[in-house]
Amino acid sequence: MNDYILSVLLGIVEGLTEFLPVSSTAHLRLVEAMLHVDLANPYWKMYTVVIQLGAIVALVLLFTGRILEFLRTFPQGENGDRTILTHPLTLTMVAFVCTAAPSLLLIKVIGKHLESLRLMALALLIGGVVMWVVDALSVRRDLKTKDVEQMSLFQAVWIGLWEVTSAVFPGVSRSMSTIAAGQAVGMTRTAALEFSFLLSIPVMIAATGYEFFRTVHPKNVPGGEAMAPLVMTAHGWVVLAIGFVVSFVVALGVVEWFLLWVRRHGFVIFAIYRIILGSLLLAFGAKLVGA
Repeated sequence: MNDYILSVLLGIVEGLTEFLPVSSTAHLRLVEAMLHVDLANPYWKMYTVVIQLGAIVALVLLFTGRILEFLRTFPQGENGDRTILTHPLTLTMVAFVCTAAPSLLLIKVIGKHLESLRLMALALLIGGVVMWVVDALSVRRDLKTKDVEQMSLFQAVWIGLWEVTSAVFPGVSRSMSTIAAGQAVGMTRTAALEFSFLLSIPVMIAATGYEFFRTVHPKNVPGGEAMAPLVMTAHGWVVLAIGFVVSFVVALGVVEWFLLWVRRHGFVIFAIYRIILGSLLLAFGAKLVGA
């Protein structure tokens, strides 16, 4: 397949799935396997990391106003009832630390699981069931946390620790783990989704930066694998730029749509999709990717 067309397809997949609770990692790995992308090639390893930056930039752009408002009201909050420990910005960083520290310690485990199609399929299936059950139970409860301005330190720590599962088990999905964890401890769909997006910004920047460094300098970081030196050509830069831009544009539309959809319909459709996809991958995944 032409590299430019391939880059457009991968950019669309990344932009569509990065912030939906369906696992961008699982979808990218599946599409790359179906299209016979050589992930042993350092260029394609670097490519799949960099196009995530397009989605990150889209999210930062959409949330710039909200972030500036948080900065303006720090540390008292919009309603004047927050402290330096309970302000949304602090809680976001607390959750980030709770995610990043265990993930770094488990980096070797993450490397072993990353290419396992069966594990991804199970994570999609089980995650779909969990999301469906948690969402169904949450709508029957009187949830106290209706906005991130009402979150507690415990909720931030809880969500951060649960997001570790998405790092260790590709297919879980960052947004799925954070949204379900938030709903489980009394947050509404809207509050859990907004905090999931806020937490995604530092988590994705750190994870993308780490993965990029690990790909370019594999011997200098834990879990790095020996590989040929990465050599960039003009063709390679163009292919990379296409993936970045496509990922950015698609993610820009997806985040806006996702926010509107969840407010009206919840997460059931995504849970059903995960269950169906996970089941199909368990049954036919090996044949689908030619394994």
